[in-house]
Amino acid sequence: MSNPRVWILEQLDAERGRWMLWLPVALGLGIAVYFELPSEPALWVGPALAAVATALAVLSPAGSLARALAIGAVAASAGSGLVAWRTASLAAPTLSRPLFSLNVEGRVSDIQRLPDGVRVVLEAVRLRGNGVPPPEMMPAKVRVTLNRGAPPLTIGDRLLVLANLSPPAGPASPGAFDFQRVAWYQQLGAVGYALAPATVIERGKPDGFVRTLDALRTDLAARILKVLPGPAGGVVASLLVGEQTAVDKDVAQAMRDSGLAHILSISGLHIVFVVGLVMGIVRYGIALAPALALRIDAKKVAAVLALLAALFYTALAGAPVPAQRACAMAAFALLAILLDRTALSLRLVAWSAVIVLLIAPESLTGASFQMSFAAVVALIAGWESAAPLRRRLHERAELSHHRWAWRIGAAIAASLLTTLIASVATGAFAAYHFNRLSLLGVVANLLGVPLTGFWIMPWGLLAMLLMPFGLEAFALVPMGWGVDALNAIAFHVAAWPESAVLVPSLPGASLWLLTAGGLWLCLWQRRWRYAGLPVVVIGLMLGPPPAPDLLMSEDGRVLGLRDEKGVVHVASARTDRFVSDSWARRQGQEGAKRWTVSADEQASGLGCNTGLCRWRKGPWRIAMVSDERRLAEACGSADIVLATVDAQARCRGPRLVIDRRDAWKEGAHALWLDDLTVRRETANGRRGDRPWVPNSSMRQGAVKAPGA
Repeated sequence: MSNPRVWILEQLDAERGRWMLWLPVALGLGIAVYFELPSEPALWVGPALAAVATALAVLSPAGSLARALAIGAVAASAGSGLVAWRTASLAAPTLSRPLFSLNVEGRVSDIQRLPDGVRVVLEAVRLRGNGVPPPEMMPAKVRVTLNRGAPPLTIGDRLLVLANLSPPAGPASPGAFDFQRVAWYQQLGAVGYALAPATVIERGKPDGFVRTLDALRTDLAARILKVLPGPAGGVVASLLVGEQTAVDKDVAQAMRDSGLAHILSISGLHIVFVVGLVMGIVRYGIALAPALALRIDAKKVAAVLALLAALFYTALAGAPVPAQRACAMAAFALLAILLDRTALSLRLVAWSAVIVLLIAPESLTGASFQMSFAAVVALIAGWESAAPLRRRLHERAELSHHRWAWRIGAAIAASLLTTLIASVATGAFAAYHFNRLSLLGVVANLLGVPLTGFWIMPWGLLAMLLMPFGLEAFALVPMGWGVDALNAIAFHVAAWPESAVLVPSLPGASLWLLTAGGLWLCLWQRRWRYAGLPVVVIGLMLGPPPAPDLLMSEDGRVLGLRDEKGVVHVASARTDRFVSDSWARRQGQEGAKRWTVSADEQASGLGCNTGLCRWRKGPWRIAMVSDERRLAEACGSADIVLATVDAQARCRGPRLVIDRRDAWKEGAHALWLDDLTVRRETANGRRGDRPWVPNSSMRQGAVKAPGA
């Protein structure tokens, strides 16, 4: 082999046509680095770096690798600067503490229909009650969950409701999902639930295009659920207008376990169905009129109408990230048809990613963005790689006397292969974000995707066309039959042994390696692309980080421990199911258990009794206190005390005391115990000094073991 440097340069030069595909990767890299920073960068840093990189690009020879790298540096700097600017521009007040029995008044800006109620987002908020913040600190938006008896609502209504409110919740444990960051970019300053039926004090009309679409979405969802009030109605509302919150919880879980959850999220699959249906109907409709077919280009007319349908469908669904990506890709593909160019390529995916990241750079960190783009990139790369094989099979089919058998077999094989590729491409991301792998998704998708494409979505398109005339029931009822069959497939496959397995949380390094290796494998064409495979394998082989031995929730009310078998237990009087399930799921466990011990262990002083739980690991004696009356007893006999009550000023004996005030200031706590020290980590310390982190603190430390 020649000099490695020369060989690499030769490969890069041969792949010159693929350099552009790395532009959104560079843009995303800058955004990802921003979110990894321990503190908020100054707003001038991104533009300054972009200016320097631009100067280097201008000074580099045209068409050279140096210029390409400089352009990549420009994109990375621009991505970092863009997301920093967006973070600053969306700053809005957030409640500093929970407030109870408030009169909450606001204008309805969003409505989400849940299986057991309605969730609304209110803007132009007014709060009345004890402890309300001053006007300048009033939250910009508040999300409230209403009871089943909520009045009929439309976007623009002014609502009054008695509710409890609290700040958006932080991670359940260090490194867990960060809802506070999501809420920051939605300008959501408080969340809560109604204590009494809400009252509409003023009917309003939506103003502007976006609010009009929101109101239309709400109206269509209500009409769908009126015709199909059962579980099928929730799935139909999700498929047609993006109302995923209306999906029954058991159905949603079965969809996740069977690998069909992607059908519930409007994405490339649905956009392709809509575009294909509209193009097919228009082209065949024009062909039925020979005089018209001879005068116009039916394919291009169909492409224009399909593009309009895709844009409307995406906007009606609320433009979630997968739909944005799919719509952008569809737009590029249909534009290519109008210009007589190739309609499907990775360039379309690249430009779609650029558009999505420019509009909402924070979407990069979400599972939706990562999984949707991973699936599409892998599918198109696989399609390109299989081009020679596809040509040979097509030639054999044309020469065969059984063309239809070949075509049916090819369609089945293509469906199976695309499902397999998409499942492999998204599996690691699903494991990282949801701690869940669907092992039998290929089987469910082989049945569910054709059912959706050939029965459910055509009836859905007809239902949308009939809605202006009030005749949607004629199409929704047969669509509901198809959805019932889809749900049955999901429940049946989900019931199979090992259909879905829980896996412990992967380290962040795994996500970086999987992404880098996968992109290297998919974006290049020459043999050196296979160098991405060992990177992916290393990412998968990285074991989960060590699980914590002790846990405290963000509000300081829920305490947990991990026993010698690795099972997570709740060891406090109070149980928050969301928090405890999150703790267990991150360890690959279905749900946390109440801590119980044997009679012998109870006799030795272990276990829980009236507000005091005792545990021992190695040399450490741990007490978990949830009753203030047991505090003195715990402090006199333990090395480590975790308390859901105020304890710092009154608990002097233990080597380490963590109480609810520590949790309020620093977020959820996790502790790792060994024979010598205790390592302590907090959610706020893990996230750093960022705008969405309340009372941010970098405090972490170590405590020596007894006798060490």
